[in-house]
Amino acid sequence: MTLQQLRYIVAIDRYRNFAKAAAELDVTQPTLSALLVKLEDELGVRLFERSNKSVRPTAIGETVIRQAESVINGVGRIEETVAEQKGEICGPLSVGVGPTIAPYIMPWFIKKYTGSHPDVKLTVNEMKGDAIVESLRLGKIDLGIAVSGLSAPEIEDIPFYSEPFHVYMAKDCLLKIPVFNPADLMHEKMWIMKESQCMRESAFSFCKSRSIGRHIYEAGSIETLIRIVDINGGFTIIPEMHLPFLTPEQRENVRPIEGDFVSNRCVSIYTRKDFIRRRILESVVQTLISFIPRKMIDASLTERIKI
Repeated sequence: MTLQQLRYIVAIDRYRNFAKAAAELDVTQPTLSALLVKLEDELGVRLFERSNKSVRPTAIGETVIRQAESVINGVGRIEETVAEQKGEICGPLSVGVGPTIAPYIMPWFIKKYTGSHPDVKLTVNEMKGDAIVESLRLGKIDLGIAVSGLSAPEIEDIPFYSEPFHVYMAKDCLLKIPVFNPADLMHEKMWIMKESQCMRESAFSFCKSRSIGRHIYEAGSIETLIRIVDINGGFTIIPEMHLPFLTPEQRENVRPIEGDFVSNRCVSIYTRKDFIRRRILESVVQTLISFIPRKMIDASLTERIKI
C-alpha cells in the first residue's frame, strides 16, 4: 500500500465519480479503476460499490478511507512542520468561508493575499458553517471564516470581528424616523436571509411578535432582500460592510438600530487545534485586517495571533 493509493481512494470518495476523481489526480479513468482494483486485491476487501450510476464506499471502505485521510493529513503536517521551521510561507492553503461573509472579504483578500504571497497555492470554497467545521475536522480545508459559535472538540475558534447590522427600509416605511425602533414596525413585513443563522437571530431577537400580521420570505442573498424591499415594501437587516454596495438613493433607506437588541454578528477564524502553520495563519490575518474596518476587529485577536 502506498501514499499515492491512499490519495486515490480519498479522491474517489470525495467525488463519488471516477471521471472527476481521475481529473483531479491527473490520471486516466481506466488507470484509476485498475489501481483501485489492485488495492482491493491487496487488502482482500471491496472498498467501493460501483454501478453505472454511482460509486459509494462499502462499510469497511468508509473505515479505510477515514484512516487514509488521517495518514495523508499526518504526512502533510510533516511537510508543514519543515516549512514552518524554515520560516517559509508557501504551499497549498485551502480556506472555507461562509456565503454571507464571502462577498465582503474574499474579493479583496484574494487580490491582496495572492499578490503578497505568490508561493502559496490558495483555494477558497464557500460553505455553510457546519460544513466548514466538518471539513476542518477531516483535514479537507486549512482555515475557516464563519459566524462565531461553531464548535467541535478538535476545532479552535478565534474571534475575528464584530459587524453591526443596519435596517434597510422601503421608502414608504417610516423613513422619516432618524433611527429604527423595532416596536414601530410590529405589523410591517420583515424579509430575512435564507439559512443565515446570524442574521436570523439578530432579526428575530427584536421581532418577538413577528407572527402578527407579518409575512416572512427567506431570500437567498442580501441583494435579493434589498430588491424585494424596494419592490414589495417592508424592511430587512443588512451587515455594515454591505453599505458600500448600495446606490446613493438606496443609502437613504438605511437606518441604525436603537435599544438593547442583538444587532451585530460576530465572525471567527477557525482552525484545527493541532494546526501548526502559524506563519500561514498570521499571514492570512494580517491580510484580512488590512482592509476590514479597525473598529470591528476583536480586541483579543492581537493576543492570540502575532500581527
